Amino acid sequence: MSKLYVIGIGPGAYEQMTGKAITAMQNSDTIIGYTVYVDLVKEHFPGKEFMTTPMKKEVDRCVLAFEEAKKGKTVSMICSGDAGVYGMSGLMYEVGEKYPDIELEIIPGVTAATGGAAVLGAPLIHDFCLISLSDLLTPWEKIEARLLGASQADFVIVLYNPSSIKRHDYLQKACDLMMQYKSEDTVCGIVSQIAREGEEYHVMTLKELRDTKVDMFTTVFIGNSQTKELNGKMVTPRGYRNV
Repeated sequence: MSKLYVIGIGPGAYEQMTGKAITAMQNSDTIIGYTVYVDLVKEHFPGKEFMTTPMKKEVDRCVLAFEEAKKGKTVSMICSGDAGVYGMSGLMYEVGEKYPDIELEIIPGVTAATGGAAVLGAPLIHDFCLISLSDLLTPWEKIEARLLGASQADFVIVLYNPSSIKRHDYLQKACDLMMQYKSEDTVCGIVSQIAREGEEYHVMTLKELRDTKVDMFTTVFIGNSQTKELNGKMVTPRGYRNV
């Protein structure tokens, strides 16, 4: 049976890939992914065949991976972060229904929430949720409901895809929604270019976050009512008692 790995490569740095991910790519004949992600790993796996597709060609990329595996190759489909968190693994299983003879194995990676949390300090020590602000695949009405629900329940909230050229005001809209239930003084943080050249982070209040410019390479963290700033880091206590 042909083998097809779906691999989360983490934020981008080779050192933040799991050993299992590295071994799978070393054992692969072909590595396939979005152009930007392939460029991140290419130098570490010389002699491999690399194939890419541009953004918004995800289905084509999945079909390409299965077709290459069908030729008897061992193939790695790579994604940034974790392939099972806003990644390609779900789509790979859907496309894979047409390729029953090809074995899929999912290999997890460090997602932006955990990678960014390590840079900021310790923001995710209590219950948290991930919400993408991209309305490409999710209606804004659902995103709005999730922001309100998570804020009312006092979750720490991590925002993926917080802004783009077409969605330049979405973070501002999200902050306005969250401030219906969260204090404007809630401790927040942003991390850009996690584990890549140019990485930087900032800790601020929710009110300050509202007017902060971010991009698609930024991950946003909104604390709960107990989150505090300690020595310039964002820290959420483990519980609500004795804090």
